[in-house]
Amino acid sequence: MSAFPTLVTPAGAVATGAPAWNRQRHSAMPSHRYGDVHRRVEVPAGQRNWPDARITTAPLWVPVDLRDGNQALAEPMDPDRKRRFFELLVAMGYKEIEVGYPSASQTDFDFVRLLAHTPIAPPDVAVVVFTPARRDLIERTVESVRGIANEVVIHLYTATAPVWREVVLGKDRGQLRELILDGARAVLAEAGDLPNVRFQFSPEVFNLTEPDFALEICDAVTELWQAAPKRPVTLNLPATVEVATPNIYADQIEYMHRNLARRDGVILSVHPHNDRGTGIACAELAVLAGAQRVEGCVFGNGERTGNVDIATLALNLHAQGVDPMIDFSDIDEIRRTVEYCTRLPVHERHPYVGDLVHSAFSGTHQDAIRKGMAHHRARAAEARVAERDMDWQVPYLPIDPADIGRSYDAVIRVNSQSGKGGIAYLLQTGYGLDLPRRLQIDLASRVQQRTDDTGAEVTAKELFTLFEQAYTVAEPRIVLARWHITDGATEIVLDIDGRELRSVHRDVGPVDAVTTALAAAGHPVEILGLTQHSVDEGADSAAVSYLEYRVDGRTGWAFGRSTSVIAASLDAVMNAVNARM
Repeated sequence: MSAFPTLVTPAGAVATGAPAWNRQRHSAMPSHRYGDVHRRVEVPAGQRNWPDARITTAPLWVPVDLRDGNQALAEPMDPDRKRRFFELLVAMGYKEIEVGYPSASQTDFDFVRLLAHTPIAPPDVAVVVFTPARRDLIERTVESVRGIANEVVIHLYTATAPVWREVVLGKDRGQLRELILDGARAVLAEAGDLPNVRFQFSPEVFNLTEPDFALEICDAVTELWQAAPKRPVTLNLPATVEVATPNIYADQIEYMHRNLARRDGVILSVHPHNDRGTGIACAELAVLAGAQRVEGCVFGNGERTGNVDIATLALNLHAQGVDPMIDFSDIDEIRRTVEYCTRLPVHERHPYVGDLVHSAFSGTHQDAIRKGMAHHRARAAEARVAERDMDWQVPYLPIDPADIGRSYDAVIRVNSQSGKGGIAYLLQTGYGLDLPRRLQIDLASRVQQRTDDTGAEVTAKELFTLFEQAYTVAEPRIVLARWHITDGATEIVLDIDGRELRSVHRDVGPVDAVTTALAAAGHPVEILGLTQHSVDEGADSAAVSYLEYRVDGRTGWAFGRSTSVIAASLDAVMNAVNARM
């Protein structure tokens, strides 16, 4: 019996005109229901300069994680997560950030007001707010930004494509034009006198809108808003639902770039989605075609298959010798923060960011990389320059992992998925330990070194012994002598080389209390991640914790085990600080 009983092997006719070597047959899927882009919208034709263009400077990156990305989350960010994400974006160097849709929710409105009352936005960071073309919502949006000292961009949008016009809005071209201009007049009336405010317009679903109509609407809006170099208007042209190959989008962007009125007063922006999986290519070709600004999300979160991925776009430039003007030098810290704020994991095969992107499981790849690294070191020594300053020519690695805070040596010894998976399987089945993936990778390199040294198989018992030796400290110098919680206060007593230090901490949990006490004693530990679970052992129950930490600029892992998850977490913290000793 087939393991896949629901699959139907294509059994239709061989395609007409197919060569003899191509025996593929027509499938049962109703592909005839869909038309290509040329049957859905006129595609501009004529002179094309973008195929011969080169990207030599980074566009203006505008992250929309706090608005577009946030509305795509099953559980939108709470105020604390939103603030943490905003502070990350500022730290990375973004100078224009879309912060919310203040007329859509009180949470977004309150966050925009926070920017008016709290100096978390540096003076050189522009704040973008999003609004549909409705007067009451525009008024609410302008109300949210009053008092913000930073430059503010009010982003007006309306869908313009035929299906959206006819099915969703019930308007013809003339009626929609008037709706948009009425919204643009409302924006001008409410905020035109504010000296720190600029305007932005998005004809949503631009890529499925007739080119002449998109141009007509955009020119009418920039005329009304008096776009000029001293107060430019941003025209943002979204591929809201990706429907064509990236070259089509490039043609559409170049048509607008060539034909827009008041071009010197327009910042031409794009907002690609990823429905066909080619959002990255759409953005890159759009920049070749004249786009100056790209909206996207840090790691591509967004509705359906996501918004365009700024990390990949930026690091693609870096790999071509172009400064992306955004700092990804600590990619793991960025990933941890984004995962915390969005509650979404970053895929292990995500370009540049995934845990496995610098791992080679193939022996031939490993051999080429090892030789390439050796050659790189030799060239640097011969030229008498630092390895970090030497041009990069290593097989299979498009960039030096150190550029983004990674080390290839940390994962090079993991030469097969089954090797790492086998280690995790033995510890889980034999000892009930469910190791986080990055801890699996760290442990796998240690196991590989042991097997290289001994040439012998590692048993489950030897594996567990190695695990304990690597992530616990047998003879600690710093001991958590006592800890006690009462009336909202946590008492901590540390024994450091025989000297007791007592402290009391209010309104924090035991783990924060211990790390605060350790820092006060001159032994700080920064917790990067903490994973806990229970372990069933017959009638008794135990708990374990895996702690990723940073001490003195170096990261590591520690393990804790006790009768409760709190006690196990405290045990892991103490193992981390003693590993430093």
